This record gives sequence, structure tokens and C-alpha cells, in this order.
Amino acid sequence: MQKVKQYLLKADFLKDYKLAILLWFGLVILAILLTILHNSGNNNFLIFRQVYFHTTAFKNLYTQYPLEYGDVNLYGPIFSIVIAPFALFSIFWGSFFWLLFLASVLFYAIMQLPINKNIKIAIIILNALEMMNVASYYQSNAFIAACILLGFVYINKGKDFWALFFILLATFIKIYGIVGLAFFFFSKNKAKFVLYFIFWSAVFFVLPMAISSYSFIIQCYKDWLAALTAKSIHNTDLNNTNNFQNISVMGMAQRIFSFADGNNIFIYLSAIFLFSTQYLQIKYYSDIRYRLYLLCSVLLFVVIFSTGSESSTYIIAFPAICLWYYLQPNTKVANIFFAFAFIITSLAGTDLVTPYVREHFIRAYALKALPAFITWLIICWQINTKQFLKVNLQKTEFSK
Repeated sequence: MQKVKQYLLKADFLKDYKLAILLWFGLVILAILLTILHNSGNNNFLIFRQVYFHTTAFKNLYTQYPLEYGDVNLYGPIFSIVIAPFALFSIFWGSFFWLLFLASVLFYAIMQLPINKNIKIAIIILNALEMMNVASYYQSNAFIAACILLGFVYINKGKDFWALFFILLATFIKIYGIVGLAFFFFSKNKAKFVLYFIFWSAVFFVLPMAISSYSFIIQCYKDWLAALTAKSIHNTDLNNTNNFQNISVMGMAQRIFSFADGNNIFIYLSAIFLFSTQYLQIKYYSDIRYRLYLLCSVLLFVVIFSTGSESSTYIIAFPAICLWYYLQPNTKVANIFFAFAFIITSLAGTDLVTPYVREHFIRAYALKALPAFITWLIICWQINTKQFLKVNLQKTEFSK
């Protein structure tokens, strides 16, 4: 195992940019073909597509439309603008271009990270299966992940205007994006940061009114809050047998220990306390090594402490695990743990794991959240003990 990390760092296939593109986009296209072959449908895209048409028709965005699709929309009104270019195509081509768009924007975001190019390529290759999982469900989590990453990148470049654009766009689509504000202390001009926050909040709040009306969008935000509240209650219901929801720390606790929903408050408070301790390293706020560790923490936190997390949501978390791993010293423990994380997070959803294990253990106990949770706890400890200072700076230079 001592040679595992050296292999992962030096293996030619993990440095191959063309292979990264082939795997990343090839698996997305394969997911589309498999969806068509198995006639499993693209219900999520139908929901997304109708957000645009329902907005222009002044129809409730957050109620059920059983004749159009299953389930309900849970995205903010601004999503009607984002999805509009894809909604205007036929369902097949619209969904095809939508998935290519998601894959492209996340690919671009990862390639903008302030780390060695070879590591960026390795992260893309190691997350190709997660991207395929996102494509299989036509989910938007890849876009949210990209926005958070780009928010981090632009703040590091001193371009807060564009950082807030991505962070708030993600937030107005899906509440997850709000975690991007955790990078506030990295801003070189916090007064401008606040002004840009106000500006983009106003833009994204008002923009959907261009294809509807003021009163309709105001009502939409009220309906959105009610829909999110109802969804959260449903996800934490012990009688809910849907193993595809609440893949989080709370989900694990509920399924393993039969915790009641009311106990989640103790998990939330503990998590918030631990997360906040990472900001005690004030003198290292400008240190890119500290910033990368906090980025990993933020990406993990938003997934493992959300009752709305699904398998496809881990396209936000697993890149953080990969980035964290490549920042670690070469030790047997780190190598074994990463292998464990890769198997449970990515491979457990494939045919490499038996259906019995997948259904009765991984999904039944929300174990996909376990490696991410352990990684987050380690990061909290490493930041508070200044372990990030051991990172090789050559790995954290912005690509030219």
C-alpha cells in the first residue's frame, strides 16, 4: 500500500488530459444511451424543462403535475432562466445538451483550481463515475458544485464580482450554494464583497420577472420555502422507506440507530461548532494551503449535513475527498482510507458490488456518507492542528 499513492500520482493514465476528456464526457454520453436503452426516462429533466414553461404560463412551480412528470420541482425561480435555452429544444436534444453543459461547466471549474495540472486531471478521472451518476438522473448537482468551485477560484484571484455571481446563482437555484459565502474571509475587499452580494441577490431575485410578473415570482418564493420544508420533513421521516434520499450523517444516524428527527438538532449544532473552529486560524487566511483545506471542508459539509442529499449529490463531495487526498503526505493510512472512500462512494453504486450489499448495506444505512463524514472530521482536526502547513506548495500553484 505504500506504493499506492505514488502510483496514483505518477501513473501516466491519471495525467492524460485526453483520457480525462474521454472518460468524463464519454461516460455522460453512455449514461444517456443507457437511459434510452432501458427506457428509464428522464423525469428530472422533464421537471426542469417545465419550470420554464410553467413560469411563462404563471403556473405554480411547486405543485404536482402527474400528467407531465413525477415528483415536484424544488429549484428556485431563477432556474427558469437557466434552463430556458435547453427547454426550447425537443426533450431528447434538450436533455442531451443539458447534460453536456453540466459536464462542461464542472470540468472547467475543476481545471481552474489552484493546484498542479496533473492533480486536476486525476481528480476529473477519479470523479468520472460520479459524473456519470449525475447524468443518469439528469441532476443539476454538477452545476452547483461548479459554481461553488468557481466562487472559490474567483475570490482567490481577487475577482469578487464574478465569485458572487456564481455563489449566488447556485444559491438562488438550490440552497446548497449558500456555503460559498464561507469564503468571505478570503476576500481582499470585504466592503465590495458585500456590495456585490447585494447586487447579484437583487439581479437573481428580479430576473425571472422578465418572463413572468412581480407578483407571481413573489408567490413563487413563498411556495418554494413551503416545498423545501415539506421535503425536509419527508426525508427525515423514519417511516420513509426511500433509500435514495437523506444520504447524510443524519440519514446514517436515523437508519443505524433509529434516531428520531428531533435528534438532528444535536448533529447540526455539533457540526456548526466544529466547522466554525476552522476559522480560528486567522493568520493563515491568505495561505492557499489553508484555503484549499477549507474548500474541501465546505464541499463536504454542505452534502453530509443536508437531509436532501442523494447519491448524485456526491459529485459535490467526492472531488473534495480526492483533493484532500492529494494534499496529504504519502502514508499507508491515507492510501488505505482513500481506497475505502473510492469503493464506498463511487464503486458501491456499480455492478462491482453485489446488489445485495448495495441494497441491504450501502443504501439501507446511507453508508455513502461515511467516507465523506470521516474525511470532514479529519480535515477539522488537521486545520485546528495546522497540519495544512505540511502541504507541498508546488501542488498549489495556479496553472499558467
